[in-house]
Amino acid sequence: MRKLLIATRNKGKFREIVVKLKGLSFEFLSLSDTNLSPDFEVEEPATTFEGNSIIKAMTIGHKTGLLTLAEDSGLEVDALGGRPGVYSARYAPGTDEDRNRKLLGELQNVLNGQRGAQYRIVAALYDPQCGKIRTCDGIYRGTIIREPRGTNGFGYDSIFYNETLGKTNAEMSLEEKNSVSHRGKALEKAREILEREFFV
Repeated sequence: MRKLLIATRNKGKFREIVVKLKGLSFEFLSLSDTNLSPDFEVEEPATTFEGNSIIKAMTIGHKTGLLTLAEDSGLEVDALGGRPGVYSARYAPGTDEDRNRKLLGELQNVLNGQRGAQYRIVAALYDPQCGKIRTCDGIYRGTIIREPRGTNGFGYDSIFYNETLGKTNAEMSLEEKNSVSHRGKALEKAREILEREFFV
């Protein structure tokens, strides 16, 4: 069975991705399953999600020799002109809670009807054996609430509210989140690409 390296050490993210790709004839590995040192990080100098995901997939694919799925994603807040965007994971030093606190502070005086936001993701698939690279994307709209709610998920999930389901990402089950999220949408496309072009 061919190995597919999912370029993350984040257990929550790895689980979300594997659930969405379940049933494909690949053995799923995370960065923790490779001989890359735990402090190995790929620099993300690009100013777009696509640029960073391609850099990540190609760098890790070359180092491991494995078919690699890498992604770059982030939160784009309308009232902040699209920030934090590609800087979402490093918007403030510290924990997810620290970054949420900074974002909520910046939106303190923004009215409820003007708190629209979206998660955007670009996933890249890279096969070092043949040099083939493919990308796919996903967008997920919602609003930023004023106080964190829920304990599931990671990142900005506790303040990102889905109007249709009436709950934050952090209040959703994994199945619910995968059915509506940006990552879920991109992985639907990645699944088709993997079946069509990378399954050997």
